[in-house]
Amino acid sequence: MKKWMKWTVWIVSLFIIVVFGYAMVLYQSVKSTADQIYEPRNPVKPVSVTDITGGQQVDFNRKEPFNALILGVDERAHDQGRSDTMIVLSVNPAKKKVLMFNIPRDTRTEIVGRSTEDKINHAYAFGGVDMSLATVEQFLGIPIHYYVKADMEGFSKIIDLVGGVNVNNPFAFDYEGKRYEQGNIHLDGAAALGFSRMRYDDPKGDLGRNDRQREVLKQIIKNTMQFSSMMQIQNMLDELGTHVRTDLTFDEMKELILDYRSDLEEIDTVEIKGTGKKINGIYYFIVDQQEKERIHGILKQHMEQ
Repeated sequence: MKKWMKWTVWIVSLFIIVVFGYAMVLYQSVKSTADQIYEPRNPVKPVSVTDITGGQQVDFNRKEPFNALILGVDERAHDQGRSDTMIVLSVNPAKKKVLMFNIPRDTRTEIVGRSTEDKINHAYAFGGVDMSLATVEQFLGIPIHYYVKADMEGFSKIIDLVGGVNVNNPFAFDYEGKRYEQGNIHLDGAAALGFSRMRYDDPKGDLGRNDRQREVLKQIIKNTMQFSSMMQIQNMLDELGTHVRTDLTFDEMKELILDYRSDLEEIDTVEIKGTGKKINGIYYFIVDQQEKERIHGILKQHMEQ
């Protein structure tokens, strides 16, 4: 009996050591990646948009709501590129909801720091993440507390790592030599990238593309939450370290995952309305003041605790 007990204690002790070692390796990998992708923002100029949360600081321990900007950037050699995708996530654990919406890339607005009006996605080409954030804050009249920037190559690889995505395609179309059938389809990374980029054959134009981008992003989030193996997690961390940048610190990421994840049950979407117009031969998406106030009101109400 004593020999049996010794073996049991030894096996249990070995199991604890293995589990602890696994946890430590994973912890160090996550921390290393978090440190690698961390890039703090440098505000272009103060923006008076503190009426929702009282400023740029978010207390994760108190589960305060926050807004984040997702930038999908098409970077090229010797060219900073433009933000091909701009998605705002408004997170409120008290309401157990995330509000998600795109800002159409052709939206005409003042580019903060340049005092000129241009397409909102040009802000990244002129001043990188900082100018993009300041411009979005001014356009919406709300603070953007955090950002996540991913290049398009990384977007495709991350989708492959999560096993692809299942989407509901509202109509069949061809894009860059690939056929996208109508209905529920499964896409790998390259196909999902094309699915997210096509707009000229969409009856809704850029707004239709925005719909598809949001669906792909929701599926990425859903699939990532189902990761279970160390290899999956490590491969994801490697890709994130190469292709993603954010101003979320490691400690903030930990608090966000531990304190917020279980409280978020629903993702709602809203669409910014506007009209297309050519000015000096260039196409713009025009959002009038009334629509800006509508979106601001929706966000402000969503952020209330």
